Amino acid sequence: MLGLMQEPPLNISSIIRHAARHHAAAEVVSRTVEGATHRTTYAEIEARARQLAGALRSLGIGAGDRVATLAWNGHRHLELYYAVSGMGAICHTINPRLSGDDITYIAAHAADAVLFADTSFAPLVAAAAPGLRATLRAVVFMTERAHMPDIVLPEGMDLLCYEEIVAAAAPLAAWPELDERSAASLCYTSGTTGRPKGVLYSHRSTLLHALASNMKDVFGLGAADRFLPVVPMFHVNAWGSPYSAPMSGASLIMPGRHLDGASLADMMNAERVTCSAGVPTVWLGLLQHLRASGKRLETVERLIIGGSACPPMLMRAFGDEYGIRVDHAWGMTEMSPIGTYNMPKSSNAALPPDAAFRLREKQGRVMYGVDMRIVNDDGAELPWDGATSGHLQVKGANVCSAYLGDAPGSALDAEGWFATGDVATVDAEGYMEITDRSKDVVKSGGEWISTVQLENIAVGHPDVAEAAVIAARHPKWDERPLLIVVARAGVTVDLASLRAFFDGKVAKWWQPDDIVVVDELPHTATGKIQKMALRDRFRDHLMPPAV
Repeated sequence: MLGLMQEPPLNISSIIRHAARHHAAAEVVSRTVEGATHRTTYAEIEARARQLAGALRSLGIGAGDRVATLAWNGHRHLELYYAVSGMGAICHTINPRLSGDDITYIAAHAADAVLFADTSFAPLVAAAAPGLRATLRAVVFMTERAHMPDIVLPEGMDLLCYEEIVAAAAPLAAWPELDERSAASLCYTSGTTGRPKGVLYSHRSTLLHALASNMKDVFGLGAADRFLPVVPMFHVNAWGSPYSAPMSGASLIMPGRHLDGASLADMMNAERVTCSAGVPTVWLGLLQHLRASGKRLETVERLIIGGSACPPMLMRAFGDEYGIRVDHAWGMTEMSPIGTYNMPKSSNAALPPDAAFRLREKQGRVMYGVDMRIVNDDGAELPWDGATSGHLQVKGANVCSAYLGDAPGSALDAEGWFATGDVATVDAEGYMEITDRSKDVVKSGGEWISTVQLENIAVGHPDVAEAAVIAARHPKWDERPLLIVVARAGVTVDLASLRAFFDGKVAKWWQPDDIVVVDELPHTATGKIQKMALRDRFRDHLMPPAV
């Protein structure tokens, strides 16, 4: 017997339709590329998105067509999120921090038909366009006529103004009902191990992810929140917040391209932000600004950190000095992206302060809809004892089964598990902790050493601004940890003090064999330290000189 319930499809358009009807006055505040602050509401966003969908139809965009964006966090980008997916096309967000070659590659691989871009990316567009003649029909700059850039596009490729095509279009009378399994958006991995790969999200996966991430033990956004996504909309859909915030009625505060500590602090205070999300490097910059300026964040209650492991120093500093809770989250492009979030259980209430803080350092528990396990090199499942490390695997409604262009299910093992590439432990309560990337772990004499743990210790030293640990070849132990650091501004790293800083925090045999100070560390397009480049440069640092 089947249930007797209504079965509307789980379409992304239902989110903005709900926000416009039930949270019509909730704000979307954007700092634009031109420098002005723009204010609108969900009711206006939904109306404009329907009008933009009409404009897309007039450009020949139909179901399944890819529409690319090169844009910062802002109201027009939000309109595109809903217009493109809502009409049945696929919203392909491109990361402008990728190399020009990678940008051209992924736009061609995705067969993008139209590209929408902020004016600040005009040079990127001009460089990429000649390589996209085969599929790209038009470039639309997301601005008014007065701010249109003067660039030359290949013959047959139209140059259009966003505000003009929207104003000239007839809006959709209503959002169409789509198969919830149909593709809605497309994000590419950052390409740290070869060419970027496309992850194709469905309406169903996106809506289920938004529902799960809005649970109290995850983002838990409410209608009274004013949420500022520092994580860009071109990076895994800003961790799903352009969907979860309207779904809950939370206002969205869009920072645009200025993500330095001073700009973020000013906007957070001016717009009464209650919650924000971003990677550790952004919060390090904000912390340094607050300390240097003496300012405080007047309304911020919590910061969400993901993208890479959160240094314990950041958690302590924001909590102790500013009364702001820092929550740890983990996920990846292939997971939509949230997989785990660190919130306490009732059984943790009696933990002493040090043990409670140690628990908060972990990446957390899976949210609804995701399952995980750890396995050894042979694929055998390992115990959840908080000590045994293994290769982390995941499965669920928000987890990809294959990359764009590959055979369905090709990214999964025979049991349907997706290999994350992370090494982790899981304790008896289900709290997962990333100890390393599989390719980054140091294998010394057959034993694993966590580079993440060593890096977190190093950045807690007062002389160190940033740190990376890599596996360097060793004549006796095969690999040993090499610590590479960047000094804080105006400071010289005291190497003896830094070496001693590890005493009592990890076993002696875990401690780095050497420390190298550099002016800067290489970063990927998503702000993570590019260890591949460091390994190429320092792989033989601990080996005897060639004779």
